Amino acid sequence: MSSPLRTRLREALARAPARRNIGRAMAGLVDKRRAAFPDAQALEQLRDQGQAIRDQALANLPALLRELEANCRANGIEVHWARTAAEANEKVRELVQAAGTTSVLKGKSMVSEEIGLNAALAEAGIEALETDLGEWIIQLAGEAPSHIVAPAVHLDRREVAARFREHFPELEVGEEIADLTALARRLLRERFAQLRVGISGVNFLIAETGTLCLIENEGNGRLCTTLPEVHIAITGIEKVIARLDQLPPLLRLLTRSATGQPITTYVNLISGPRGTDERDGPRAVHLILLDNGRARLQADPELRATLRCIRCGACMNHCPVYTRVGGHGYGTVYPGPLGAVLEPRLHGLAAPGELAEASSLCGACAEVCPVRIPLPQLIRRVRRDRARVSPGTTGRQARLWSLWAAIMAHPARARAVTRTLALLAPVINPALHWLPSPWTRHRQPPQLARETLAKLASEEGFGDE
Repeated sequence: MSSPLRTRLREALARAPARRNIGRAMAGLVDKRRAAFPDAQALEQLRDQGQAIRDQALANLPALLRELEANCRANGIEVHWARTAAEANEKVRELVQAAGTTSVLKGKSMVSEEIGLNAALAEAGIEALETDLGEWIIQLAGEAPSHIVAPAVHLDRREVAARFREHFPELEVGEEIADLTALARRLLRERFAQLRVGISGVNFLIAETGTLCLIENEGNGRLCTTLPEVHIAITGIEKVIARLDQLPPLLRLLTRSATGQPITTYVNLISGPRGTDERDGPRAVHLILLDNGRARLQADPELRATLRCIRCGACMNHCPVYTRVGGHGYGTVYPGPLGAVLEPRLHGLAAPGELAEASSLCGACAEVCPVRIPLPQLIRRVRRDRARVSPGTTGRQARLWSLWAAIMAHPARARAVTRTLALLAPVINPALHWLPSPWTRHRQPPQLARETLAKLASEEGFGDE
């Protein structure tokens, strides 16, 4: 049975250059992460610390958000609340139009992707210029990000150069990375000096000081948040932490898990607009706090763990499915194991729920998650919830599991069935190669054993006990 997801996955598997680029990049990120955490015991202690900080914040989320709002307002930051993506987009539109401009600078922000901000602004006649190099490349290409940390990871330098030539035919475009970066810097810097509003995401919100933390490597984030007269920061409500001294361990986990860096080139701590005795910085800072289903996740004791996520992308880098199909194969803002859990909770179980089927449940994502999100367990929860609300979509699986449960719940019945299958193995095994299944199309199908486990155990001297 086909579906939009299965169609996208087939198309992604057919794009050999993109698969090659993604596979090479993910292998490099895996190696860098491994090198960044040479001491396994120290890593586990740091993961414990990160999980505890995030769990504490999520357990006290309403109180911390109230503290954050009070301290941000005391610092001169205007705080706005948005229950839905539509409310967040409307608030950004109001703020941009109030600033009297029709073009804005934009730093990298997955929340802005989640709410479809660029499209919403375009409908209002406002141009959003992406300034992160990867985001700018895919904006020129008219594509969505294929990775939450490296949006253009599916493209190599020659493909990037081709897109630059397409959009800037009057310019000489080389194919070396240094040349491409220099060209992007020159073109974007011209716009930085012209625009009056900058929009950014936020990595962490510190409640006790009313501070917004934003990390990045290119400097575009700092330019977006300091050069324009108005800075609009937009982020999910789950990004809050209680204290400033909880920030360093989370930054160590985030940067080393994401890219293997000990620290990013820029760590921006924004605690308010420009002061009266300061010569630079925005004259107004606005913080938009987005719910968009997060409060519902926070209220569920099991699903709350999803909100620990610090958006490092390590789960994707190590996922055997993501590394073969890339983000575009999923067709969602958040791909990979994180997307399989988060997207159905943000947008409903009907279509996004199928993302949970695009998982081998190998557990690699949970093993590398810096804040110990039990992703395989949460993916199974999505599958279970989807089967309950849409039994027709997983009816075949449900019937097979019901049959398995009916057999295995009765020892005598189980023994009879396994003996029968063992006797029929010489006939059944050759036929398994001809099953019309995508799995057996590319892999050796599992074979039925010719002796039952009970008989083999008995021959080794083990009894029924």
